[in-house]
Amino acid sequence: MTKTPFNGKGERASDLLELIHTDVYGPISTPARGGFQYIITFTDDFSRYGYIYLMHRKSESLEKFKEFKNEVENQTGKRIKALRSNRGGEYLSIEFDELLKECGIVSQLTPPGTP
Repeated sequence: MTKTPFNGKGERASDLLELIHTDVYGPISTPARGGFQYIITFTDDFSRYGYIYLMHRKSESLEKFKEFKNEVENQTGKRIKALRSNRGGEYLSIEFDELLKECGIVSQLTPPGTP
């Protein structure tokens, strides 16, 4: 069985912070200055503007999301509405889920095996 290519056109966000894409990369083969081995990215779907944070461990993902959230919400005066991520363990923790619910942010998890 083969997977057919996706030929449709995806729907884009219509405003800033309506949808944020995030992913964690690492451990990277050559640590960054300071011993950072992981990178977390946040990309706004509407503006395609991206933020990159360096981390020592994947477990820092929640703190980096809080830092990102405070920064962009203060800069824009808008609130994050949805966060799209893969099914990485860093996004499936109880603490992460509780924060998203508390802030009214919808968690969107991509299906396994999709880009």
